[in-house]
Formats: sequence, C-alpha cells, structure tokens
Amino acid sequence: MIDGIYILANDVVFDQLVALLNSIEANAGRKIPICILPYNQRLDKVKAEIASRDNVSLFEDSDSIAYWDNFATQIWKNYPRAQRTWREWGFSELYELPMHRKFCAVDGPFDRFIYFDADTLLMGPVDYVYEKLDTSDWVVNDFQYKSDLKFIFDGSPEQIQQIFNSENLQDKVFCAGWFATKKNIFSPAIRADLMGKLISGEADVMAFLAPDQSLFNYMVLRSGISYYNFAFDDCEQATGNHWSSKFDVVDNILYDQGRRLTYLHYMSVSSSAFVRLCGGEDVDIPYRDVFLYYRYLKSPEKRPQSFTRPSQITLLQKSTSSFIQQRVNNIKLKYRNFKDRISGY
Repeated sequence: MIDGIYILANDVVFDQLVALLNSIEANAGRKIPICILPYNQRLDKVKAEIASRDNVSLFEDSDSIAYWDNFATQIWKNYPRAQRTWREWGFSELYELPMHRKFCAVDGPFDRFIYFDADTLLMGPVDYVYEKLDTSDWVVNDFQYKSDLKFIFDGSPEQIQQIFNSENLQDKVFCAGWFATKKNIFSPAIRADLMGKLISGEADVMAFLAPDQSLFNYMVLRSGISYYNFAFDDCEQATGNHWSSKFDVVDNILYDQGRRLTYLHYMSVSSSAFVRLCGGEDVDIPYRDVFLYYRYLKSPEKRPQSFTRPSQITLLQKSTSSFIQQRVNNIKLKYRNFKDRISGY
C-alpha cells in the first residue's frame, strides 16, 4: 500500500510550494512521495523544483485532468443561480474551474493520500491520519463546522434537508484545503449517480464562492462514504490550524496550548503577499519567520537579509492602479448586465 501527498500548484504559488515541500520533508516523520497536481500550464519553476527532489513528481494523467475539468464544467454550467450570480459579479462562467483538479488525486498512484493546498505548512507527523483511513473513507481536521453553513450549502433549509436527510449537517462540513482519503473513493457508478442528481437540480443547494469546496462537501456527504473530523470527533485533543489563531512558536514548530499542530493554513492570504515577501518587501504575514524558515530551508543564502517598505509613491501607484482596474471592471459589469437585459436572459 502506497501512502502519498498531493498538492495543487503552479508557478504563481511557487514560494509557498517550496516552503510546503520543505516543511513536509522536515516534519512528516518519514519520507513520503509527493505528487503535484497542475493548476494550469504555468509550471516552469515547479518542474525545475520537482527535478531537484527524488520523491516529488508531476501528475501527468491528461485523461483524468480532462475528465474532472469536464465533470466540474457540466455541473456549474448547468447551475443557473451560480451562472447568473457569477455574471453579476463579473466572474467567468466557470469560476475557479482549475481548483477542481484536486479531484484528480482519486485517480492517482497513491492508495491512501493527504491533499494539501499550497498555502499550508506541515507542522507534525501524519501517520495518525493515514491510520484513520483504515476505519474512515474521508478524514479532515478543521473547524469549518463552526462557520455558517451558508458558506458550503446555501439552498433553502427544506431543500437541504430533503437532499441530505441529516439533522446535524452543520457538524459534517469541512474545508477542502486539507483532507485525506483513498484512491478511487468515488467509483464510476458514484460519479455518474451524483452527476445526474446535481444536473437534475440538486446543485442548487451549493454555495458558489468557493465552488470546489461546495462540490467536495456535496460529494462526500451525498455519497454516504464514512467520514471523520479530528477537530470535531476528538475536539479535546484537536489544535487550531488557521493563521488567525494565536500559536506558540518553538524551533519553527507551532503549538496550540502545548499541543503540536499538524498543519498551518494560510487560507485567504494572497499569494502575491508571499511573492513580495520573498522579494524583500516588508509584508506583514502571520508567522512570517516560520514561513521564511521553511521557504529557504534548503537555500538559506537566498533568504532576504533585510526588508523594505515600498515608498509612498509606489503605494500610491498601486492604489491608483487598483482603483482604475476596479472602475474598468465595474464598466464591464454594467455592460454585461445591459446585454443580459436586452437579450432577455
């Protein structure tokens, strides 16, 4: 049985990817094979980094990538409420489609695997996660269940109850940025069944600000596979994992009231902030020194020795550029809405 790790990445998140790879090597407790799922074709830096590591590979199953791209496309293009709202927001009709390539992991070489978003750092061994897959099909470790259900499912209460038939659905939702499961957990029969249900109208229960997360939650909960959340089912021993929490730092490892974190998630922190930080700009990122430690663990000589704040002129230019771009986006949105009205959509 092969245990592995998948990461969705491209060159845009290169600095974060390197930091994550180094944190896995330093803290996983053993050497674990890693496969990079391509967000898109911007992979020059990623491929060079893969070539320098003997346990890291690139996912190149084009049939699987095409399958899941099409799977997500069929679902979201046949979801009128999502299409209408994305258009109103000025988003594309397939908003964040590449994020659904996380699903390719179920077709990959690893029998049991953990998926990491690139904006995470591993803080501790993960054998206990793989072991939990002996008794559960889907394993997570997060506190999404403490957030409003509408961020995952925002259909009417009656519709949600009819589809999931669960009195405690709130307790079962999870963040799709970190999870563990098994190869082929969604069989062809399960995929076809869920696709049919979604296109026939069940998609309308899904929120669409983070479409891949809503779809993952739907497929896990609707398929009925067994599910375990360390942060809910073993909450007394669970630690936080979100950057907004207050953790203690000891030798570049984070602790929550004396308990070692499994991972830190920089969810919602822009990738551009990490690029600027690694370029020597004085950017305020939580646990900045910890991130920099792992980013430059193998190349300490390249770590910025000093950081500078951008000048007031530079800040003004950035602010002006952002303002102009927002105005352009607003004009495009108004034009698009006008076209929709006259076309009778």
